[in-house]
Order: sequence, then C-alpha cells, then structure tokens
Amino acid sequence: MLAFQSRVLHFTFETALLKTSSPFRHVLSLGVCLQIIQQITGINIVLFYAPRIFQFAGFSSTSEQLWGTIFIGIANMFSTLIALFFIDKLGRKPIMTLGFTIMGIALATVGFLLKMDLLHNPVLANIAAGALLLFVFGFGMSAGPVVWLLCSEIFPLAGKDFGVTFSTAANWISNAIVSGSFLTLLHYLGSANTFLLYAGFQAFSWLFFVFFVPETKGVSLEKIESNLFSGLPLRKIGS
Repeated sequence: MLAFQSRVLHFTFETALLKTSSPFRHVLSLGVCLQIIQQITGINIVLFYAPRIFQFAGFSSTSEQLWGTIFIGIANMFSTLIALFFIDKLGRKPIMTLGFTIMGIALATVGFLLKMDLLHNPVLANIAAGALLLFVFGFGMSAGPVVWLLCSEIFPLAGKDFGVTFSTAANWISNAIVSGSFLTLLHYLGSANTFLLYAGFQAFSWLFFVFFVPETKGVSLEKIESNLFSGLPLRKIGS
C-alpha cells in the first residue's frame, strides 16, 4: 500500500513538473520525436515485405525465405553488437547519421529496382535482397539501440519515469500507425514509391539529428540535467 502511495505521489510530482517546467516539456517533446523517428525508419515494413523480396530474388520455397529471415536476425544482432562497441567511442550522433545514410541508400536501392521493374533479373533481385539486409544492419547499429539510450539520458531524474513512459508510448503508437498504414501506402503509392518515401524519411531524420539532437557521449546525467534547466538549447545540453 505504501509503495502504491509513493508511486502515486511521484507521478503527481512529475505531472506537476510537466505543467511548470518548459525545459522538461521541450525535452519530453524531443524524446517523443526520437521514438517516432525510430519507427518511421520503416523497420517494420521492411520486415513485413522481406519475404516477398526474397521471393523475387529467387528464394521461392518456404525454407529459403525462412533462411532469409534468419539472415535478417543475424544482421540485426551483429550490428547491435557493433553499436554497443562503438557508441562510447564515436558518439551517438555520428553513429545515428551513419545509420540513416546506410538505411536511406538501402531503401532507395530497393525502391529504384522496384520502380524500374528490374527484379526479374536474378542478379538485381539478389542486390535488392542484400539491400534489405543492409537496411536492417543500418537500423541495428543506430536507431535500434541508440534511440533507447538517448531517451534514458536526456530526461532529468525528477521526470525520468514520466519521460521514458510517455516516449515509449509514442513509440508503440507510431509503430501501430506505421504498420497500419503500410498496406494503404502500397495500394495508393505502389511498392516502389513506398520504399522511396521511407528512404526520404531517412534524410529527414538525418537532418533532425544533426540540428536538434544533443551529443551525450562522455557527459554525466547530472551535467545533462543541469544544462537542460539552465536554459541551453536542446542540441547543446550534452555540452
């Protein structure tokens, strides 16, 4: 009972912080945007569409498509390990901008091949399948783990529970919207233009990270919080 009352009081305090502190509202908006960006990379639509691409590439049997899915999982796992190794050496923003570049090139490649109707060529079809693996690799080394890390760092201690909870809810809501709109996009835009649209999202996300997201490498949580409440712009709270 006491634990429940404590949680209620803590939630009430964080809600009050949301109402009274504009820096907290700003950083909460940043956390929400980060989670939305993670979903508009198109990771889910790529996973949904992967079996069809593998089928175009000549992997017609169920077992071959299953192996293709396994390779996607392997690419995701190893790229995440790369992120864990380099994230404190290179920084969050360089890894993210590199990841968006890789993902953008990969999706543009798939979109171009679909638009030119070139997947009947076995070599080009295999290039499209490889581009999907490259996309997953780019996501696993950047937006997959780094967004969650940034959301754990940018929120002040007093509002961390509320900030992480709210931004995570934004992640799931945007996930549902992206997943639910995929078939509609395919119907109205076609598969090629849908992939090119999501390639464009990578460019938008690249710009967002360059101009609005702070670099938090090597900066303590206390310093980030102090910078936030001192009124620094969000992109400089990791200074």
